[in-house]
Amino acid sequence: MAHNIGFRASLLAVTALTAGMTFAAPARAQSTDQQINAIQKQIQDLQRELARMRHDLGARDAAVRAAQAEANRARRDAEAAQQAVDHMAVNPFPAPPPPPPGPGTITGYPLGPQGIPSLGGPSPSIITSAAPRPAFQVGAVTVSLGGFVELAGIFRSRNEVTDVGSNFSSGLPLNILPQAHQGEFRFSAHQSRVAALVEGAPDEVTRLKGYVEADFLGAAPTANSNESNSYTPRLRQFWGSYDRTDLGMHLLFGQAWSLLTMNKIGEVPRQENIPLTIDAQYVPGFTWKRTPQIRLSEDFLNHTVWLGFSLENPQTTYSIGPNGTGSPAGTTVTTTLPGLSQLNPTATYSSDIAPDMILKAAFDPGYGHYEVYGLGRIMRDRVSFVGSGSNEARFGGGGGGGFIVPLLGNLVQLQGSILAGAGIGTYGSAQLPDATVGSHGQPVPIPEVEALAGIVGHPNKAVDLYAYVGTEQESKRAFASAGKGFGVGSPLYVNTGCGTELSTLPCSPANTAGVVQGTIGEWWRWVSGPWGSMALGAQYSYTRRAVFKGVGGSPKADENIFMISMRYYPFQ
Repeated sequence: MAHNIGFRASLLAVTALTAGMTFAAPARAQSTDQQINAIQKQIQDLQRELARMRHDLGARDAAVRAAQAEANRARRDAEAAQQAVDHMAVNPFPAPPPPPPGPGTITGYPLGPQGIPSLGGPSPSIITSAAPRPAFQVGAVTVSLGGFVELAGIFRSRNEVTDVGSNFSSGLPLNILPQAHQGEFRFSAHQSRVAALVEGAPDEVTRLKGYVEADFLGAAPTANSNESNSYTPRLRQFWGSYDRTDLGMHLLFGQAWSLLTMNKIGEVPRQENIPLTIDAQYVPGFTWKRTPQIRLSEDFLNHTVWLGFSLENPQTTYSIGPNGTGSPAGTTVTTTLPGLSQLNPTATYSSDIAPDMILKAAFDPGYGHYEVYGLGRIMRDRVSFVGSGSNEARFGGGGGGGFIVPLLGNLVQLQGSILAGAGIGTYGSAQLPDATVGSHGQPVPIPEVEALAGIVGHPNKAVDLYAYVGTEQESKRAFASAGKGFGVGSPLYVNTGCGTELSTLPCSPANTAGVVQGTIGEWWRWVSGPWGSMALGAQYSYTRRAVFKGVGGSPKADENIFMISMRYYPFQ
């Protein structure tokens, strides 16, 4: 093409030169104007021809460049497709998108075996480690799986007739009952757990999450709203959250661990500091609930200071002594009522007028984690007599704090927590009562202290060791009328029959003053890899329960519990 264009240009140039010479020779035959006009016409024709040739050449060059670009794009697409095929052959689940910076990063930790990620700082437990998780995309959201399969073996020196979750107070039998003279052994797979986390990021500063967690420990007649809200199927957690990293704002709604439960980092859900016990009721002195709530938290100073407020489902438990409420004749005090419709008809529910209110501040200064918190509650009952009555309401609540401190280069974690107040019983693992009834039928919150100290060690990546000492102690709230005792802890209650099996003498076994327990245990992850993990756990605890002193003394009961657990974590 270039040769043809050059030839045509040369021919035009020769033609123009020849024309000029031809017009110069017969100068006498033509006028000067005619010669000039002819030359100008020839020049114009030449210019048009050159312009057309330049246009043709430019069009052909553009077509060549477009074809080359299209070929390059096709080659890149083919290479990308081949790489995707190769990657899917090795890893069929694409990695989830990275979380946004700031609080979104904290709240985006992967699921650990108990649905709890590791503590940033102290060495993580193998039971709460943030190992890689499987994830897959559903539209624009990422779904991650969690949970474990467990076979637990349980031996108790006294027969509580229960599963892997122990009853540390009323369920620990005194000697008057036949089961106090029996041990119990059972296997259980009911604590096996399933969990899923769904995450979405509409933009760089917004994080949306939904989390569900369930196990199989529920028994329909025992479902209630007291502490774990574990209705059948046993719902542990089911919540949604909205996080804004630019505002430091974190909103949670649904059923989750109470804000009063200690965290490992800030006030981040799935970062709760749960004891490592096999026992599903954990340890006396551990303050917790899993309860419906709406919670708003704010973080400050690069996530080192957190302030949160939560409104949580209320539920007051009452202790009524063997002599009743002590109300005058013709007067009835209604503290709780059996469930109707969607609530359990074999359980009782208090008449509450407002949610429990929790305020909590958390601090992560770079060495350990620290918290202070407060709880406010309103308790109400009904005092009725023929033709009239009144609703009686009283305030309860308490305050406390906790800490987690790393020692020995993060090989050991030392922790402690305390909650003290009146009307706080349902927030403790021993489930002591919140209130009793006073001389005028009004609710009387019972003073209580819940305290827990623990130490967790990580001698290597495969082993965790733990030890806890916890206690829950109540003070008496009693009165006397017509020579009889009423309320909690009355010295007029008769305990003379509590120490003899099937005694016909009186005993007030529900009048528990306090519980103390010491627990030690270990977890050993003996298989670990991309196919999951196998863990073996063993735990021993000694529990001592005391009843308020009355006529005949202060009965006590103790119990030795040994548990083993084998778990498979398919996703960690």
